[in-house]
Amino acid sequence: MHRRSFLAASATVALLPNPAHAAGDWHALAEDVRSEMRWAWGQYRERAWGKDQIMPVSGGAESFSVKGHHVGLSLVEALDTLWLMELDDAFAEGVAWVKADLDFDIDGEVSVFETIIRLVGGLLSAWVACQDPALLAKAKDLADRLMPSFEVSPLGLPHRYVNLRTGAVRGPESNPAEIGTCLPEFGLLSQATGDDRYRAAAKRALVALYDRRSKIGLIPDKIDVMTGEWRSRRATIAPPSDSYYEYLWDGWQLLGDRDCLAMYRACTASILKYQQAKLGDRLWFVDVDFETGKRISWEQDELASFYGGLLAQGGAGATGAAYTCSWQGVQDRFGILPEGYDPSTGKADIVTNDLRPELADAAFNHWLLDRDERWRHLVRDHYLAMKRWNRAPYGYAVMADVITKAQGDHCPGYWWSEQMKYYWLIFSDCLRFDYTRNYLSTEGNVLLGMKR
Repeated sequence: MHRRSFLAASATVALLPNPAHAAGDWHALAEDVRSEMRWAWGQYRERAWGKDQIMPVSGGAESFSVKGHHVGLSLVEALDTLWLMELDDAFAEGVAWVKADLDFDIDGEVSVFETIIRLVGGLLSAWVACQDPALLAKAKDLADRLMPSFEVSPLGLPHRYVNLRTGAVRGPESNPAEIGTCLPEFGLLSQATGDDRYRAAAKRALVALYDRRSKIGLIPDKIDVMTGEWRSRRATIAPPSDSYYEYLWDGWQLLGDRDCLAMYRACTASILKYQQAKLGDRLWFVDVDFETGKRISWEQDELASFYGGLLAQGGAGATGAAYTCSWQGVQDRFGILPEGYDPSTGKADIVTNDLRPELADAAFNHWLLDRDERWRHLVRDHYLAMKRWNRAPYGYAVMADVITKAQGDHCPGYWWSEQMKYYWLIFSDCLRFDYTRNYLSTEGNVLLGMKR
């Protein structure tokens, strides 16, 4: 399914940076982002309407949530981005599809984690934008179908998979990210519906995992949800642990939960003590043994590049900026970040890239805090590289190889919710977004900060 070459020369010429962008004309760049979003939505509307994900090289479509069944994943993920960009006709037709055609009564199994952050979160952010009660009802219906995954374990730790119709669960061996990345979505749903079951279940899972950390405060990346026994010794800020730490902070930021703030501070203190490592003038966070703190490897996962922005949010601005700049150096070297990078050798050990938004996410969070123009420049480079190398005939495609810039025939649903939103918000001075009081989820869903 991989493309062997990049776009034709005639198309590539139009994608090169122009002098206005290089001079820092952020509003012109924002209009370019909106134009690309409008174009990509048109391709999806024509070729994959109501499908989970468009295949941007061939023009086909593929399912994601339930194998062989579509729930409009990309459409739902795009909604609040469309609204923030004032693409109101596109937003309205997306909401109309959700109300008329989206049905979760499916005899099929879904990932609990992915479904919460993508679909429950996407529906909630669209509801926050327009207040249509039908969107809230859809989010509640879906959350009710996910709740059995939290109810089987005596510890309240959710299984990884659940059948949307029968409630049957599977996957008792889980990880911090899949267990702990649900409190903001479920907390907001509880606030909106007056039903505290969702928040309580998410909070219980978050705390149960935290209570099992080691004596030096580190959490490994694999656990049996039925017994609470660890199945791994590796502590990492990368997957499958990454968004657990993000949501400790987010529980405080969005919901004002002081327990979450205390847990975030304790976990971060241990990470900073045992997992920081320097090579030359570059700061990295390495994987270590969760009980001894002994380094396991230097290998870095691109998905961890979000972490500098999180550190800045939590008050460790200088450390966070140093880590983000380490990843910026990798971006400067390859143009597009490889999925895996070894700073001890300077080589990419995984050369694919799944159209990732994490570095842009980190820079956006830095910029929200300090308004330093260097973060806009970093995001500009991220956007222009994506536009140059990821643009395919029918949308934006993942990279099969960041060295050769060969594409793959896949556009993940999060592309619609994450980097296109980060690009727009950092360049546009968006009139529909509160830059001083806001919250974006791990999937980029705006659950606080919409302005009408």
